Amino acid sequence: MLEEKTVTTKAADHIVKKPVSIKSLKSGPMTSTGRRKTAVVTIRLVDGSGRIRVNGRDFSDYFTTISMQNKVLKPLDMVHAVKSYDIFAKAQGGGLNGQAGALSLALARALNNIDGELRPILKKNGLLTRDPRRRERNKPGRAGARKRFQFSKR
Repeated sequence: MLEEKTVTTKAADHIVKKPVSIKSLKSGPMTSTGRRKTAVVTIRLVDGSGRIRVNGRDFSDYFTTISMQNKVLKPLDMVHAVKSYDIFAKAQGGGLNGQAGALSLALARALNNIDGELRPILKKNGLLTRDPRRRERNKPGRAGARKRFQFSKR
């Protein structure tokens, strides 16, 4: 199942078209893990028609906002593989936003493992980098991580 598609990239002042081939999974399902904040997502990628299930629920029911759905689909959209694979994800910990970021990273890693030629496209868009930002700890004697109590002069 090799589909020829073209990716348009802007190089200097002209547009360059590069052919991108979507490879099928010959050796069975591909598994990958992504993390963001305290969320951990494990995915199983199989050849299919583009169906995405997260914790047994449909992708659009689980991630209700358009921005989260776009964040999850970005790796597939960059390589024009939205309708090429079925994705079964198990999300644990964190909130929905963290889980969306973790799922995006897991998808990018899986696509990179399937076809190494996709790496420059994924890397250029920052999809293979784990976001290291975490919640800052609460400091002792304070209301929050940075918040201070109201100053009283007298």
